[in-house]
Amino acid sequence: MPAPLVECVPNFSEGRDAATLDALRAAITSVLGVRLLDVQADASHNRSVFTLVARPDAAAEAAFRAMRVATERIDLTRHQGEHPRMGATDVVPFVPVRDVTMDECVAVARRLAERAATELAIPVYLYARAATRPERERLPDIRKGEFEGLRDRIGRDPAADPDFGPKRIHPTAGATAVGARPFLVAFNIYLDTGDIRAAKEIAQHIRTSGGGLPAVQASGFAVGGKAQVSMNLLDIDTTPPATVFAAVESRARARGIEIQKSEIVGLVPERAILGAGAAHLKIPDAADHLLEQKIRAVEGPTLDGWLEELAGGAPVPGGGSASALAGALAAALVAMVARLTTGRKAYAGVQERVAALLAEADALRAQLRRLVDDDAAAYARVSEAYRIPKGDPARRRAVDQALVGAAQTPLQMARGAVRLMALAREIGTIGNQNARSDSKVAAALARAALAGAVENVRANVTALSEPGLGKALLDEAETLERDVSPPS
Repeated sequence: MPAPLVECVPNFSEGRDAATLDALRAAITSVLGVRLLDVQADASHNRSVFTLVARPDAAAEAAFRAMRVATERIDLTRHQGEHPRMGATDVVPFVPVRDVTMDECVAVARRLAERAATELAIPVYLYARAATRPERERLPDIRKGEFEGLRDRIGRDPAADPDFGPKRIHPTAGATAVGARPFLVAFNIYLDTGDIRAAKEIAQHIRTSGGGLPAVQASGFAVGGKAQVSMNLLDIDTTPPATVFAAVESRARARGIEIQKSEIVGLVPERAILGAGAAHLKIPDAADHLLEQKIRAVEGPTLDGWLEELAGGAPVPGGGSASALAGALAAALVAMVARLTTGRKAYAGVQERVAALLAEADALRAQLRRLVDDDAAAYARVSEAYRIPKGDPARRRAVDQALVGAAQTPLQMARGAVRLMALAREIGTIGNQNARSDSKVAAALARAALAGAVENVRANVTALSEPGLGKALLDEAETLERDVSPPS
């Protein structure tokens, strides 16, 4: 079962200083299990947007470490940029991605807000779905007046009291908003004019608060000599980017202005871009014709994804699958050394034997890779048997049958691991000596696979109501382990 996953998109009031951006990146990636997907820094806005995904607690830890860096390095009293801001860490939203509810994201946001307020002495406001007051659901309402305005209001106006932290602005780091929300797309459209009034008027007409499109926030800015309509699309399923683009384009052309380009800040769900292309081409079933999507479906999970599952709270994949993977890695290394030997003049006398070792290693690699999944499937059958009501007379037999089946899978791993130990020793002796260390690693991995496999056979047999049903399996596994020669 995949691990729960959230997206976190912290925005920092720094888009120019490379050293600070590097420090923020290092802080985020220092947390195990966090994947930093994207960093976009804009010098005109003097703002950066980091997009990361991780388990909820890991995402919160990464965000906190970056907030600490921002607090130490960013001084808002010296900050200038086009984008509104109230904090060095301006906003930290959490977005549910996989097997996480919005309520769980709200809980993560509140824990982070309380920690940051306590440890960094920053006033923190909860916004969006995490808001404790209706008037704080919209970020622009919280950020009104920006750093300078909020500095004057906090401690004097009760309406400006933060949800967590001191009732005074941090002297250099300002204040921060932390929240939970659905996917938001930051979408900017550049007009082929420097007239900022046009951008502001178009923004006023298309934003929700002006009676325009639903779930759209919009403002007008001057960026790089061009007028920019800067937008947050709060619900791309209600109002997709293609709809917004068409609305801006129509109003711009009515003023005799063309669109120069558009840009997405951060990342966007692929359905937003796919939808835009499908709408333009009038293809109703575009998703069914995507080559890459079909390839992803048949390739299965990535190694990173599998490791996330292994580290998760579910019992599968577990030690059995990990043992099979260790064996598959051993087989891959044996095959690698064999391929590094094939065709080399210095090893002309062993080419026929190396070819045989290579063929066997590749076959074992395929078998052990399959056993990674088979072990998880075997455990699932055991779990299903245990769910039979205890009063059902068929339960005991069903459980025992499932456990015997679950013991057979790691026994196959043990057989393959023993053979791999022999292959690794042989290829290390006759193969390319520049890769001798790789053959030793292969042998070590195979030995680990054997130990893990035998332990899994033992665990399943021990759980039988009649251990004699699995005695032959356990005897073979322990014999395999006992008979292998000690490592050289």
